[in-house]
Amino acid sequence: MTDPLHKDLLELAQEAARRAGALLRDGRPADLAVAATKSSPIDVVTEMDIAAEKLITGLIAERRPDDGILGEEGAATEGTSGVRWVIDPLDGTVNYLYGLPTWAVSIAAEQDGETVVGVVTAPMRGETFHAVLGGGAWVTGAWDGERRLACRPAPPLDQALVSTGFNYVAEVRAHQAEVAQRLIPLLRDIRRGGSAAVDLCDLAAGRLDGYYERGLHAWDLAAGDLIAREAGALTGGRPGERPSGDLTVAGTPGVFEPLQRLLEDFGAWHD
Repeated sequence: MTDPLHKDLLELAQEAARRAGALLRDGRPADLAVAATKSSPIDVVTEMDIAAEKLITGLIAERRPDDGILGEEGAATEGTSGVRWVIDPLDGTVNYLYGLPTWAVSIAAEQDGETVVGVVTAPMRGETFHAVLGGGAWVTGAWDGERRLACRPAPPLDQALVSTGFNYVAEVRAHQAEVAQRLIPLLRDIRRGGSAAVDLCDLAAGRLDGYYERGLHAWDLAAGDLIAREAGALTGGRPGERPSGDLTVAGTPGVFEPLQRLLEDFGAWHD
């Protein structure tokens, strides 16, 4: 039976993601421009990132004023309830800036430091993914009702379709390209979608066999990591570690460990 608190957190996360997704989809100005940059001149923030985070954090503060909040665009509140929200209001900002459809709103809720709820909505796909710890992972879309997610049976590594992402700092990107160059001959192929949250959900949905990336933040992966794990995927960082900014690896059982070993051998976590 679902914990009543977790049910309430899920419903709030779904409402916030739905509202923010609609704002981003329907409110995107034709002349959308970069509002700021972060780690480099090509790591951008738009006015819509900021507006979506303000919508989400405002709703959470109204409904649950004692909760903590960590948002990509600067929201940071300690809270006193033991619950913290980890928010990426627009994961895939460059895709959004260019009018590409692969972007998402990602909202996770932690209880005492453990992620217990994750919601990722991809408005241009018409899909919303969600999971509650111990309750499986689910998706809604153009079809009726919810569908339970399950990652696909693991193929041999040389038949695995793996997604990745690239950092916006030039030196890091160059190293990531070297790792990908070594990895590509050992896999079926590599994809680069542009949204970590969507990649993790696609793994959960059986559309990928694996995923890895260096340089992610908590807001990039918190919701997607839970959804992937609840769909049967394995996730981690370097061997024996949890996903982190050094390295995030996810995959179906049978793909995860050999992929993680290769990434360790190739030094995927550092320059």
